[in-house]
Amino acid sequence: MTDTPLTWLYAPGDRPTVVAKALACGADVVVIDLEDAVAPDRKAYARAATAELLHDPQPVPVHVRVNAPGGPWGEADLAAVVPAPGLSGLRLPKVSSPAEVVRVARRAVSAHGGALPLYALLESALGIERAHAVATAHPSLRGIAIGEADLRADLGLRGDAGLDWSRSRVVVAARAAGLAPPTQSVHPDIRDLEGLLASCAHGRALGFLGRAAIHPRQLPVIERAYLPGEEEVEQAEAIVKAAAGQGAQALPDGRFVDAAAVAEARRTLSLARRT
Repeated sequence: MTDTPLTWLYAPGDRPTVVAKALACGADVVVIDLEDAVAPDRKAYARAATAELLHDPQPVPVHVRVNAPGGPWGEADLAAVVPAPGLSGLRLPKVSSPAEVVRVARRAVSAHGGALPLYALLESALGIERAHAVATAHPSLRGIAIGEADLRADLGLRGDAGLDWSRSRVVVAARAAGLAPPTQSVHPDIRDLEGLLASCAHGRALGFLGRAAIHPRQLPVIERAYLPGEEEVEQAEAIVKAAAGQGAQALPDGRFVDAAAVAEARRTLSLARRT
């Protein structure tokens, strides 16, 4: 995995051939889904197939989205996949309180003896209200994100714009907790690549970094949207060079450079050179 993952590709746990293809398509992280993508009568099979796959190391980091630990399948999911050597992280759906994270963290010890990274999905009004409390619930928590389909239904929203306040709240909560910027929720129309690109641009403007995907064809669009362009890189290099060893100043083109501008320029260069 790169130091800064931008693409997180979901694959249904009850379809091993799809999972195998996902592992080979270039995503930074593959997320095997045991939750929404799997019908109730397929949960046991998906769980067993995922545990079998993760018995061995994988070519890219693999996370598993388990069912909600407080529900009928969540505990069995954790018991099956947490010990697997090929598991790199857990995504926890429908988190609405810090206690839910803590309960999973106490159990989520990897096969190598370390704490498994956890990622909480906030999918309700209550989860959004408690975003910072969730983000600071436990050291094993490495990120928070929004499950937008569930949140949209919970809030009764008819359009996309109604989600922007919740999106910004989660971005701020992650930053305040010292976590990486959240990844965007999936774009459900796999044919609408222009809409995906525009949506990614909007998400980037709000402070998101990277995006979950449900089809390999979405991956290059997400990377294109989130990687800095040539002009951004050139501007960042000029800012870092001009500010080397100096305080705040104005550049020849009129832009004012201070410590905040330099920090942002360095983040841009780091992302452009990610390895």
